[in-house]
Amino acid sequence: MSILTFKSFNIFTLLILLIGGSIVQNTNAQTGAAAVVFLMIEPDSRAAGMGNAGVAIADNANALFWNPAGLADQVGTEVALTHSNWLPELTSDLFFEYLVAKHNIKNWGTVGAHVTFLNLGEHEHRDELNTPLGTFRSYDLSVGVSYGFKLTKGLSLGTGIRWIRSSLANVSVGAQESEPGVSVGVDFAALYKFPKFSLGSMEGSYNIGFNLANMGPKIQYSDSEQADPIPTLFRFGHALTLELDSYNKITIATDASKILVRQRVTETCIDENNPETCTSEFTSDPFYRAIFTAWTPIEILANAVNSEEQQFRNLSVIDQLLFSLGFEYWYNDLFAARGGYFYENPYNGNREFMTFGAGIRYNIVGVDFSYIYALKENHPLSNTMRFSLLLNFAR
Repeated sequence: MSILTFKSFNIFTLLILLIGGSIVQNTNAQTGAAAVVFLMIEPDSRAAGMGNAGVAIADNANALFWNPAGLADQVGTEVALTHSNWLPELTSDLFFEYLVAKHNIKNWGTVGAHVTFLNLGEHEHRDELNTPLGTFRSYDLSVGVSYGFKLTKGLSLGTGIRWIRSSLANVSVGAQESEPGVSVGVDFAALYKFPKFSLGSMEGSYNIGFNLANMGPKIQYSDSEQADPIPTLFRFGHALTLELDSYNKITIATDASKILVRQRVTETCIDENNPETCTSEFTSDPFYRAIFTAWTPIEILANAVNSEEQQFRNLSVIDQLLFSLGFEYWYNDLFAARGGYFYENPYNGNREFMTFGAGIRYNIVGVDFSYIYALKENHPLSNTMRFSLLLNFAR
Protein backbone atom coordinates (compact mmCIF):
# COMPACT_ATOMS: atom_id res chain seq x y z
CA MET A 1 0.00 0.00 0.00
CA SER A 2 1.26 3.50 -0.82
CA ILE A 3 0.50 6.67 1.06
CA LEU A 4 0.79 10.39 0.66
CA THR A 5 2.94 12.44 2.98
CA PHE A 6 1.38 14.24 5.90
CA LYS A 7 2.27 17.56 4.27
CA SER A 8 0.17 16.66 1.25
CA PHE A 9 -2.80 15.73 3.42
CA ASN A 10 -2.56 19.03 5.29
CA ILE A 11 -2.55 21.11 2.13
CA PHE A 12 -5.54 19.35 0.58
CA THR A 13 -7.51 19.49 3.84
CA LEU A 14 -6.76 23.14 4.58
CA LEU A 15 -7.60 24.12 1.02
CA ILE A 16 -11.08 22.66 1.45
CA LEU A 17 -11.55 24.32 4.82
CA LEU A 18 -10.37 27.73 3.73
CA ILE A 19 -12.12 28.15 0.38
CA GLY A 20 -15.63 27.23 1.33
CA GLY A 21 -15.52 24.13 3.40
CA SER A 22 -16.83 23.52 6.85
CA ILE A 23 -14.82 23.00 10.01
CA VAL A 24 -17.47 20.72 11.39
CA GLN A 25 -18.78 17.22 10.86
CA ASN A 26 -22.51 16.99 10.33
CA THR A 27 -24.94 14.31 11.34
CA ASN A 28 -27.32 15.10 8.47
CA ALA A 29 -25.45 17.35 6.06
CA GLN A 30 -22.21 19.18 5.50
CA THR A 31 -21.86 22.40 3.58
CA GLY A 32 -18.19 21.68 2.99
CA ALA A 33 -18.73 18.29 1.32
CA ALA A 34 -17.85 19.57 -2.14
CA ALA A 35 -14.70 18.86 -4.12
CA VAL A 36 -12.87 21.23 -6.53
CA VAL A 37 -13.55 24.17 -4.23
CA PHE A 38 -11.03 26.20 -6.25
CA LEU A 39 -14.06 27.11 -8.38
CA MET A 40 -15.12 29.39 -5.51
CA ILE A 41 -11.89 31.41 -5.37
CA GLU A 42 -12.74 34.98 -6.30
CA PRO A 43 -10.47 35.59 -9.29
CA ASP A 44 -10.20 39.36 -9.70
CA SER A 45 -8.50 41.88 -7.46
CA ARG A 46 -11.23 44.48 -7.83
CA ALA A 47 -14.05 42.48 -6.20
CA ALA A 48 -11.57 40.80 -3.84
CA GLY A 49 -10.70 44.26 -2.54
CA MET A 50 -14.41 44.86 -1.91
CA GLY A 51 -14.91 41.94 0.46
CA ASN A 52 -15.74 39.56 -2.42
CA ALA A 53 -18.87 41.50 -3.42
CA GLY A 54 -19.42 41.66 -7.17
CA VAL A 55 -22.55 39.91 -8.43
CA ALA A 56 -24.46 43.18 -8.98
CA ILE A 57 -21.48 45.08 -10.45
CA ALA A 58 -20.04 42.67 -13.07
CA ASP A 59 -19.05 45.41 -15.52
CA ASN A 60 -15.82 44.02 -16.95
CA ALA A 61 -14.46 40.71 -18.26
CA ASN A 62 -14.49 39.20 -14.77
CA ALA A 63 -18.29 39.09 -15.03
CA LEU A 64 -17.74 35.53 -16.27
CA PHE A 65 -17.16 34.57 -12.64
CA TRP A 66 -19.44 36.97 -10.78
CA ASN A 67 -22.42 37.24 -13.08
CA PRO A 68 -22.27 36.39 -16.81
CA ALA A 69 -25.44 38.47 -17.33
CA GLY A 70 -23.20 41.49 -16.71
CA LEU A 71 -21.54 40.82 -20.07
CA ALA A 72 -24.66 42.02 -21.89
CA ASP A 73 -24.03 45.76 -21.51
CA GLN A 74 -20.31 45.58 -22.24
CA VAL A 75 -18.76 46.68 -25.51
CA GLY A 76 -15.46 46.12 -27.24
CA THR A 77 -12.85 43.59 -26.25
CA GLU A 78 -11.12 43.12 -22.91
CA VAL A 79 -8.50 40.74 -21.57
CA ALA A 80 -7.66 40.33 -17.87
CA LEU A 81 -5.08 38.32 -15.93
CA THR A 82 -4.95 37.74 -12.16
CA HIS A 83 -2.10 36.22 -10.15
CA SER A 84 -2.01 35.35 -6.46
CA ASN A 85 0.30 33.39 -4.20
CA TRP A 86 -2.33 31.30 -2.42
CA LEU A 87 -2.29 30.69 1.36
CA PRO A 88 1.06 32.46 1.81
CA GLU A 89 1.02 31.84 5.56
CA LEU A 90 0.87 28.07 4.96
CA THR A 91 3.21 27.31 2.08
CA SER A 92 5.18 29.00 -0.67
CA ASP A 93 4.44 26.73 -3.64
CA LEU A 94 0.70 27.31 -4.07
CA PHE A 95 -0.39 29.89 -6.62
CA PHE A 96 -3.57 30.88 -8.46
CA GLU A 97 -3.84 32.11 -12.06
CA TYR A 98 -6.90 33.39 -13.90
CA LEU A 99 -7.04 34.45 -17.55
CA VAL A 100 -10.28 35.83 -18.97
CA ALA A 101 -11.36 37.61 -22.16
CA LYS A 102 -14.63 38.97 -23.52
CA HIS A 103 -15.78 40.34 -26.88
CA ASN A 104 -18.99 42.10 -27.84
CA ILE A 105 -20.86 40.97 -30.96
CA LYS A 106 -23.08 43.78 -32.21
CA ASN A 107 -26.82 43.08 -31.86
CA TRP A 108 -26.10 39.66 -30.33
CA GLY A 109 -24.54 40.24 -26.92
CA THR A 110 -21.13 39.54 -25.43
CA VAL A 111 -19.18 36.28 -25.27
CA GLY A 112 -16.28 35.44 -23.01
CA ALA A 113 -13.84 32.67 -22.16
CA HIS A 114 -11.64 31.92 -19.17
CA VAL A 115 -8.92 29.61 -17.88
CA THR A 116 -8.55 29.07 -14.12
CA PHE A 117 -5.51 27.26 -12.69
CA LEU A 118 -4.62 26.48 -9.08
CA ASN A 119 -1.20 24.95 -8.55
CA LEU A 120 -1.13 22.75 -5.44
CA GLY A 121 2.59 22.14 -5.46
CA GLU A 122 4.83 19.09 -5.48
CA HIS A 123 4.37 16.24 -3.01
CA GLU A 124 6.20 13.09 -1.99
CA HIS A 125 4.74 9.64 -2.54
CA ARG A 126 5.73 7.03 0.07
CA ASP A 127 4.68 3.48 0.93
CA GLU A 128 3.53 2.17 4.31
CA LEU A 129 7.18 1.74 5.35
CA ASN A 130 7.84 5.40 4.59
CA THR A 131 9.97 4.48 1.59
CA PRO A 132 10.12 7.30 -0.99
CA LEU A 133 8.40 6.35 -4.26
CA GLY A 134 8.97 9.60 -6.09
CA THR A 135 7.08 12.85 -6.33
CA PHE A 136 3.96 14.09 -8.05
CA ARG A 137 2.39 17.46 -8.75
CA SER A 138 -1.19 18.44 -7.98
CA TYR A 139 -3.36 21.04 -9.65
CA ASP A 140 -6.93 22.09 -10.43
CA LEU A 141 -7.90 23.43 -13.86
CA SER A 142 -11.05 24.90 -15.36
CA VAL A 143 -11.73 26.15 -18.91
CA GLY A 144 -15.05 27.75 -19.81
CA VAL A 145 -17.12 30.04 -22.02
CA SER A 146 -19.97 32.41 -21.14
CA TYR A 147 -22.57 34.52 -22.92
CA GLY A 148 -24.64 37.50 -21.79
CA PHE A 149 -27.49 39.25 -23.62
CA LYS A 150 -30.16 41.85 -22.96
CA LEU A 151 -33.71 40.59 -22.58
CA THR A 152 -35.24 44.03 -21.95
CA LYS A 153 -33.81 47.51 -21.48
CA GLY A 154 -33.07 46.86 -17.82
CA LEU A 155 -32.90 43.06 -17.60
CA SER A 156 -29.97 40.96 -18.80
CA LEU A 157 -29.49 37.20 -18.71
CA GLY A 158 -26.33 35.16 -18.86
CA THR A 159 -25.10 31.61 -18.92
CA GLY A 160 -21.83 29.76 -18.96
CA ILE A 161 -20.29 26.30 -19.06
CA ARG A 162 -16.90 25.14 -17.79
CA TRP A 163 -14.86 21.95 -18.09
CA ILE A 164 -13.16 20.95 -14.85
CA ARG A 165 -10.10 18.74 -14.31
CA SER A 166 -8.71 18.05 -10.85
CA SER A 167 -5.44 16.14 -10.53
CA LEU A 168 -4.69 15.70 -6.84
CA ALA A 169 -2.74 12.46 -6.64
CA ASN A 170 -2.27 10.36 -9.78
CA VAL A 171 -0.91 7.37 -7.84
CA SER A 172 -1.95 3.88 -6.72
CA VAL A 173 -3.21 3.54 -3.17
CA GLY A 174 -3.65 -0.13 -2.31
CA ALA A 175 -5.86 -1.77 -4.93
CA GLN A 176 -7.27 1.57 -6.05
CA GLU A 177 -5.83 3.75 -8.75
CA SER A 178 -6.28 7.45 -8.07
CA GLU A 179 -6.84 9.34 -11.31
CA PRO A 180 -7.65 12.96 -12.20
CA GLY A 181 -11.31 13.82 -11.74
CA VAL A 182 -13.29 15.43 -14.56
CA SER A 183 -16.66 17.19 -14.52
CA VAL A 184 -18.54 20.12 -16.05
CA GLY A 185 -20.38 23.04 -14.47
CA VAL A 186 -23.13 25.28 -15.83
CA ASP A 187 -24.09 28.81 -14.74
CA PHE A 188 -27.35 30.72 -15.03
CA ALA A 189 -27.52 34.38 -14.04
CA ALA A 190 -29.56 37.57 -14.25
CA LEU A 191 -28.86 41.27 -13.68
CA TYR A 192 -31.42 44.05 -13.47
CA LYS A 193 -30.39 47.70 -13.75
CA PHE A 194 -32.96 50.19 -12.53
CA PRO A 195 -33.29 53.52 -14.37
CA LYS A 196 -30.86 56.15 -13.19
CA PHE A 197 -32.21 58.61 -10.64
CA SER A 198 -31.30 61.93 -9.06
CA LEU A 199 -30.59 62.39 -5.39
CA GLY A 200 -30.12 66.10 -4.80
CA SER A 201 -27.16 67.15 -6.90
CA MET A 202 -26.04 63.54 -7.31
CA GLU A 203 -26.95 60.99 -9.95
CA GLY A 204 -27.40 57.39 -8.86
CA SER A 205 -27.86 53.91 -10.24
CA TYR A 206 -28.99 50.71 -8.56
CA ASN A 207 -28.49 47.09 -9.67
CA ILE A 208 -29.58 43.73 -8.33
CA GLY A 209 -28.33 40.37 -9.59
CA PHE A 210 -27.93 36.68 -8.92
CA ASN A 211 -25.79 33.87 -10.22
CA LEU A 212 -26.40 30.14 -9.84
CA ALA A 213 -22.98 28.73 -10.66
CA ASN A 214 -21.32 25.34 -11.03
CA MET A 215 -24.38 23.15 -11.58
CA GLY A 216 -23.03 19.82 -12.71
CA PRO A 217 -22.40 16.12 -12.05
CA LYS A 218 -20.23 14.81 -9.25
CA ILE A 219 -16.51 14.36 -9.71
CA GLN A 220 -14.68 11.13 -8.91
CA TYR A 221 -11.01 10.28 -8.42
CA SER A 222 -11.24 6.50 -8.03
CA ASP A 223 -14.71 4.92 -8.23
CA SER A 224 -18.27 6.20 -8.58
CA GLU A 225 -19.15 5.28 -5.00
CA GLN A 226 -16.66 7.88 -3.78
CA ALA A 227 -17.74 10.68 -6.12
CA ASP A 228 -18.09 14.14 -4.58
CA PRO A 229 -20.35 17.02 -5.66
CA ILE A 230 -18.85 20.11 -7.21
CA PRO A 231 -19.58 23.37 -5.31
CA THR A 232 -22.83 24.69 -6.75
CA LEU A 233 -23.04 28.26 -5.46
CA PHE A 234 -25.96 30.66 -5.36
CA ARG A 235 -24.99 34.32 -5.06
CA PHE A 236 -27.39 37.26 -4.73
CA GLY A 237 -26.52 40.91 -4.29
CA HIS A 238 -27.17 44.55 -4.99
CA ALA A 239 -25.04 47.61 -5.67
CA LEU A 240 -25.69 51.34 -5.33
CA THR A 241 -23.53 53.84 -7.22
CA LEU A 242 -23.64 57.58 -6.52
CA GLU A 243 -21.90 60.08 -8.78
CA LEU A 244 -21.06 62.85 -6.34
CA ASP A 245 -19.92 65.17 -9.13
CA SER A 246 -18.20 64.92 -12.49
CA TYR A 247 -15.00 63.62 -10.85
CA ASN A 248 -16.02 61.54 -7.82
CA LYS A 249 -18.27 58.51 -7.45
CA ILE A 250 -18.77 55.78 -4.88
CA THR A 251 -20.26 52.29 -5.02
CA ILE A 252 -21.57 50.25 -2.08
CA ALA A 253 -22.24 46.57 -2.78
CA THR A 254 -23.40 43.62 -0.71
CA ASP A 255 -23.53 39.93 -1.59
CA ALA A 256 -25.04 36.93 0.18
CA SER A 257 -24.14 33.48 -1.09
CA LYS A 258 -24.85 29.87 -0.23
CA ILE A 259 -23.16 26.61 -1.13
CA LEU A 260 -25.90 24.37 -2.50
CA VAL A 261 -24.55 21.01 -1.40
CA ARG A 262 -26.49 18.61 0.78
CA GLN A 263 -24.71 15.67 2.36
CA ARG A 264 -26.54 12.93 4.24
CA VAL A 265 -25.36 10.17 6.57
CA THR A 266 -26.92 6.78 7.20
CA GLU A 267 -25.85 5.06 10.40
CA THR A 268 -26.04 1.29 10.76
CA CYS A 269 -25.48 -0.42 14.11
CA ILE A 270 -25.12 -4.15 14.82
CA ASP A 271 -25.79 -3.40 18.48
CA GLU A 272 -27.64 -0.14 19.08
CA ASN A 273 -26.36 -0.09 22.66
CA ASN A 274 -22.74 -0.28 21.54
CA PRO A 275 -21.57 2.74 19.47
CA GLU A 276 -18.40 0.86 18.44
CA THR A 277 -20.54 -1.45 16.28
CA CYS A 278 -21.97 1.45 14.29
CA THR A 279 -20.80 2.47 10.84
CA SER A 280 -21.73 5.59 8.88
CA GLU A 281 -22.28 5.92 5.15
CA PHE A 282 -22.13 9.38 3.60
CA THR A 283 -24.02 10.30 0.47
CA SER A 284 -24.80 13.62 -1.20
CA ASP A 285 -27.75 14.78 -3.28
CA PRO A 286 -27.20 15.34 -7.02
CA PHE A 287 -26.96 19.01 -7.95
CA TYR A 288 -30.46 19.22 -9.46
CA ARG A 289 -31.88 18.10 -6.12
CA ALA A 290 -29.41 19.95 -3.88
CA ILE A 291 -30.38 23.36 -5.30
CA PHE A 292 -33.65 22.80 -3.43
CA THR A 293 -32.74 20.52 -0.50
CA ALA A 294 -29.77 22.67 0.58
CA TRP A 295 -32.18 25.42 1.70
CA THR A 296 -32.96 23.71 4.99
CA PRO A 297 -31.47 23.84 8.50
CA ILE A 298 -28.79 21.25 9.25
CA GLU A 299 -27.74 19.55 12.45
CA ILE A 300 -24.03 19.31 13.11
CA LEU A 301 -21.75 17.73 15.68
CA ALA A 302 -19.02 20.27 16.20
CA ASN A 303 -16.35 21.41 18.57
CA ALA A 304 -17.45 24.40 20.59
CA VAL A 305 -15.57 27.55 19.66
CA ASN A 306 -12.25 27.67 21.58
CA SER A 307 -13.01 24.28 23.11
CA GLU A 308 -12.42 20.57 22.45
CA GLU A 309 -15.90 19.66 23.69
CA GLN A 310 -18.27 18.45 20.97
CA GLN A 311 -21.94 19.22 20.96
CA PHE A 312 -24.92 19.12 18.59
CA ARG A 313 -25.86 22.40 16.98
CA ASN A 314 -28.54 23.43 14.54
CA LEU A 315 -27.48 25.72 11.72
CA SER A 316 -30.32 27.72 10.21
CA VAL A 317 -30.26 28.74 6.56
CA ILE A 318 -29.06 32.19 7.66
CA ASP A 319 -26.15 30.56 9.54
CA GLN A 320 -25.12 28.85 6.31
CA LEU A 321 -24.86 32.06 4.29
CA LEU A 322 -21.64 33.86 3.36
CA PHE A 323 -21.85 37.65 3.60
CA SER A 324 -19.81 40.26 1.72
CA LEU A 325 -19.85 44.03 2.02
CA GLY A 326 -17.79 46.23 -0.27
CA PHE A 327 -16.99 49.90 -0.92
CA GLU A 328 -15.34 51.49 -3.95
CA TYR A 329 -14.36 55.10 -4.65
CA TRP A 330 -13.34 56.37 -8.08
CA TYR A 331 -11.69 59.67 -8.93
CA ASN A 332 -12.21 60.72 -12.54
CA ASP A 333 -12.37 57.03 -13.56
CA LEU A 334 -8.60 56.97 -13.17
CA PHE A 335 -7.89 55.95 -9.57
CA ALA A 336 -9.89 53.69 -7.23
CA ALA A 337 -9.71 52.93 -3.51
CA ARG A 338 -11.57 49.92 -2.11
CA GLY A 339 -12.44 48.21 1.15
CA GLY A 340 -14.63 45.37 2.31
CA TYR A 341 -15.66 42.83 4.92
CA PHE A 342 -16.37 39.10 4.59
CA TYR A 343 -18.09 36.90 7.19
CA GLU A 344 -18.95 33.23 7.69
CA ASN A 345 -20.58 31.66 10.71
CA PRO A 346 -17.93 30.13 13.04
CA TYR A 347 -19.55 26.70 12.60
CA ASN A 348 -19.82 26.97 8.82
CA GLY A 349 -16.37 27.86 7.58
CA ASN A 350 -15.26 30.41 10.18
CA ARG A 351 -13.74 32.87 7.73
CA GLU A 352 -13.84 36.50 8.74
CA PHE A 353 -11.60 39.15 7.24
CA MET A 354 -11.33 42.69 6.00
CA THR A 355 -10.07 43.53 2.53
CA PHE A 356 -8.36 46.53 1.00
CA GLY A 357 -7.60 47.38 -2.58
CA ALA A 358 -6.71 49.97 -5.17
CA GLY A 359 -6.94 50.35 -8.92
CA ILE A 360 -5.60 52.51 -11.74
CA ARG A 361 -6.99 53.00 -15.25
CA TYR A 362 -5.00 54.76 -17.97
CA ASN A 363 -5.85 54.54 -21.66
CA ILE A 364 -6.46 50.83 -22.36
CA VAL A 365 -4.54 49.57 -19.30
CA GLY A 366 -5.96 48.81 -15.86
CA VAL A 367 -4.16 47.50 -12.78
CA ASP A 368 -5.87 46.30 -9.58
CA PHE A 369 -4.51 45.13 -6.25
CA SER A 370 -6.18 43.57 -3.21
CA TYR A 371 -5.05 42.50 0.26
CA ILE A 372 -6.69 40.32 2.93
CA TYR A 373 -6.40 41.26 6.59
CA ALA A 374 -7.66 38.24 8.57
CA LEU A 375 -9.41 39.00 11.84
CA LYS A 376 -8.15 35.78 13.41
CA GLU A 377 -4.55 35.23 14.49
CA ASN A 378 -2.31 32.97 12.40
CA HIS A 379 -4.97 32.46 9.75
CA PRO A 380 -3.57 30.99 6.48
CA LEU A 381 -5.51 33.57 4.44
CA SER A 382 -3.68 36.41 6.17
CA ASN A 383 -1.66 38.64 3.87
CA THR A 384 -3.09 37.08 0.70
CA MET A 385 -2.55 39.52 -2.17
CA ARG A 386 -3.96 39.50 -5.68
CA PHE A 387 -2.72 41.44 -8.70
CA SER A 388 -4.85 41.91 -11.82
CA LEU A 389 -3.98 43.39 -15.20
CA LEU A 390 -6.72 44.49 -17.62
CA LEU A 391 -6.46 45.51 -21.27
CA ASN A 392 -9.68 47.16 -22.44
CA PHE A 393 -9.67 47.76 -26.18
CA ALA A 394 -12.99 49.62 -26.03
CA ARG A 395 -11.30 52.68 -24.59
